[in-house]
Amino acid sequence: MFKHRTLALAASLVIGAAAASTFGVNAVSTAQAASKIGDLSPFRSIAADTLSKVDHGDLAGAKARIKDLETNWDQAEPSLKPRAARDWHTVDKAIDHALEELRAKAPEQAKCKQALTDLLAIMDKLGA
Repeated sequence: MFKHRTLALAASLVIGAAAASTFGVNAVSTAQAASKIGDLSPFRSIAADTLSKVDHGDLAGAKARIKDLETNWDQAEPSLKPRAARDWHTVDKAIDHALEELRAKAPEQAKCKQALTDLLAIMDKLGA
């Protein structure tokens, strides 16, 4: 009986690991994206999509996509900022940095990627 439980546990761990790798960042990010300031997952999703565009060399598409993040973030400010102003400002500064890099006269893929990676890390940290 002990052997069967061990095998069942091992199988569930393998299945869980496969599911985690299948769903990747989105499964982890959704679970981690809740913060004192509220649910950051919609903003994180846009940032991750923007990063994907940067990774594929589509800086124009990334620049357009991050506008969605800026707009949604600004619209949510009245409800998010009062909950945790310090956290809100931390995310806001990271968004501003990503916007600055993507809107540069001659945006550099590496700098854009780093700014977005930093933004995602901040969102993940606040959601932990």
